[in-house]
Amino acid sequence: MSDKDRRLGVSEINLVTRHLKLVPYDEAAIQAAIADIDQLYGLESVSYNSRKSRLDLAYDATRICLDCVEDILRKHAVEVSHDWWTRLKEEHYRFVDQNVKDNATHEPWSCHQKTHGSGKRK
Repeated sequence: MSDKDRRLGVSEINLVTRHLKLVPYDEAAIQAAIADIDQLYGLESVSYNSRKSRLDLAYDATRICLDCVEDILRKHAVEVSHDWWTRLKEEHYRFVDQNVKDNATHEPWSCHQKTHGSGKRK
């Protein structure tokens, strides 16, 4: 899929997918939170699997972070599960998101660049 097929603000190279297990809660509150999350600039998709109590996200990690999504969930009194596996995944997601953001702004460097005046004579 090319960037032309993506939502506004989403670059395919920075696209990440996330799966968060939520504490089973009121379905109306979860749907309201999803509606707010869906308005974020840089979000590709958001869905909720009620059978697994799992929130599925795809977003551009240079524009959105997991903390932004969790703030919206807290605003609607929806909690991310407190089990060890979900906490481990959250920390890994945060690390990868920060890495993507840092790499997007990093200026590439190489010691094999030609210097001015070097090269073969013609």
